[in-house]
Order: sequence, then structure tokens, then C-alpha cells
Amino acid sequence: MKCPYCLHPESKVQDTRSTDEGTSIRRRRECLGCGRRFTTYEKVESVPLIVIKKNGQREVFNPDKLLVGIIKSCEKRPVQLAKLERMVQEIEKELYNTMEREVPSKVIGELVMERLQKLDEVAYVRFASVYRDFKDLHSFMEELQALLTKNVAK
Repeated sequence: MKCPYCLHPESKVQDTRSTDEGTSIRRRRECLGCGRRFTTYEKVESVPLIVIKKNGQREVFNPDKLLVGIIKSCEKRPVQLAKLERMVQEIEKELYNTMEREVPSKVIGELVMERLQKLDEVAYVRFASVYRDFKDLHSFMEELQALLTKNVAK
């Protein structure tokens, strides 16, 4: 690590502490050239996840935006916010675990619908109606019929 004062290429670590709830490490260093001390921080490099939207636009994945959309589909439903937050965390973890840097929004929507269907069927239908962009009552009824058929098979 180069000294910020004299640019000497070597320093020694005097003290190391964990910061930010263990997400980074703070190191106090002493320059072996001029003897001055300085602080450095070390943290895991995060690679942004890019969402490819239906229209081809790309944007950085935002779990808060996903949570807001799910909350809207659950309005006036007996679904705890903590469950929705956990759902978003699970989806985010699953997306990062794929090791893909770009993910189509369709994949994210399917992950949400898969979980919402188990959590609350009304919220599932609400989310599906926006996500699948039903053009008419017929396509909406097809989705409901598929849901009913699946429930009868249980």
C-alpha cells in the first residue's frame, strides 16, 4: 500500500479492526519511508447485478424497487412485511448465486410469482396481472383457471 504522503510503496499494519457489522476491515498503517500513519479500509468487491427489462433497457437490480412492487400486490392482504422482505432477500440471493451478471426481468418476475403463489393467491393474481400484462379478461381468466386447476390437484 503506497503512503498517501510520500508515496513510499511499503507500509506495515499497526492495528486491524472490523467495522460496519463485519462488512469491512479498517487498518491503521505506518509508512516505512516517512513514518507517518494512515488508515485504509478493505471490503469485498460487489459486482452489480443488471436487470434486462422487457424493452431491452438495462438497469442495476434494486431490491427496494422489487419490494415496493410486491407490497403493492399485497395491499389489504394479511401478509406480514417481514415475510415479503425475506422473500426479496431470498430472490436476491438466488439471483447472485447464479453467477450471471445480467438477468432478464422475466426471471425475476417468475421467482416472485412462484413465491407469491405459495404465500397469498390473491397477491399472486394481482402481481401476475401487472407482470404478465393481461390484455383482456380472457387472458386474466386463463391465469385464474390455471390457479384453480392447480389447487384442485392438491
